[in-house]
Amino acid sequence: MEFSRDFAQQQDKQDILRKFRWEFYFPLYDFIGSFKADVLYFTGNSLGLQPKSVKNAIDFELKKWANEGVEGHFKGEMPWKDYHIFLREDLAYLVGSDTDEVAPCNSLTVNLQLLLISFYQPKGKRTKIIMEGGAFPSDQYALETQVRLHNLNPDTEIIEIYPRAGEYTLHTEDILAKIAEVGEELALVLFGGVNYYTGQFFDIEKITQKTHEVGAIAGFDLAHTIGNLPLKLKDWNVDFAVWCSYKYLNSGAGGVGGMFVAKKHHNTNRPRLAGWWGYDAGTRFQMKKGFVPEPNVDAWQLSNVPILLLASHKEAIKLFKEANMEALREKSKKLTAYLQFILEKINEEKNLGFQIITPKNPEERGCQLSIFIPENGRELFDFLTEKGVITDWREPNVMRFAPVPLYNSFEDVYKLGKILREF
Repeated sequence: MEFSRDFAQQQDKQDILRKFRWEFYFPLYDFIGSFKADVLYFTGNSLGLQPKSVKNAIDFELKKWANEGVEGHFKGEMPWKDYHIFLREDLAYLVGSDTDEVAPCNSLTVNLQLLLISFYQPKGKRTKIIMEGGAFPSDQYALETQVRLHNLNPDTEIIEIYPRAGEYTLHTEDILAKIAEVGEELALVLFGGVNYYTGQFFDIEKITQKTHEVGAIAGFDLAHTIGNLPLKLKDWNVDFAVWCSYKYLNSGAGGVGGMFVAKKHHNTNRPRLAGWWGYDAGTRFQMKKGFVPEPNVDAWQLSNVPILLLASHKEAIKLFKEANMEALREKSKKLTAYLQFILEKINEEKNLGFQIITPKNPEERGCQLSIFIPENGRELFDFLTEKGVITDWREPNVMRFAPVPLYNSFEDVYKLGKILREF
């Protein structure tokens, strides 16, 4: 690898996915009023860029609303009452499942709470939950409140696994050992697929296998995983998963969330919170008393879906199958490795004293690199922002960079390095 524009441009010329960059809008940076150019956008792990096709998709549904009114629920190639069905194939592709195991609905934390009602059912001495230490707050709060709903104490029932002393990420063997140790007291394991802070990609398959060996349920928060890494939830035998759509899936701020429930759990007597849209579709409009669930993941839906959000979501996720997740993963490895090379070179040249805390092993990370900056971290972040670099700051001293393979280029990374040299 080389820290040169020629090298970066040569890598971009060889990139079979380079055309997808032009499917997105980049915010513009004003260079002291003289001209405007695209920002260097490295925060797709927080909010993905807007696909250019989204506006037409939303305008189409707005026109349909204007022309059809309530009849839009039943007319056209994509009637609103069935709209979520038209996203199933692409979502199933993204998570590696059957189409009847996935649904776009609600928001991430709403979906997590709904599925925890079904899958966290403490009984006897099997009451414990294992999660990653320092998980995203939504997961922490959801589990805390679910435990309290069962009149149990979160301080004793939730077991958090933290890195070893002096380290920032977890060892898979430590996770598996803790699952085995808790054993028959374990009710649920809930992990992020990728830790939002460090960018570590956990071994979902091994965690699920060990969880099942001790008789517990395995669930995952895929907010930072879906669209970032290829997934095989069905093959890995995962019980349930939830995600948002506004990060790597590029579906817009506050975009609709999604859920996966393995087929083996569809026609069971697990408790759930019911809503009209989870009722059997064939008799839903008869408005009868007594909940009759859909025979698939839709049984966990509550309400009809937000059409304008789903129109955006549909446009965004269809790009992934066209690009191919395996091809995106290969580019991601190369692009993230180049960012690592640039960051380490600048760190050495400028003696900035920061440390990359994301695993160096490409198999243990997606496209995010987090750097721990013991001193002047906020100053560096503000400097980059002033120079037109959009990245992400997490208190107290971590900056996150995400070179997204769907729209970031090697030249983006080179330009970032040049700006870092000026600090």
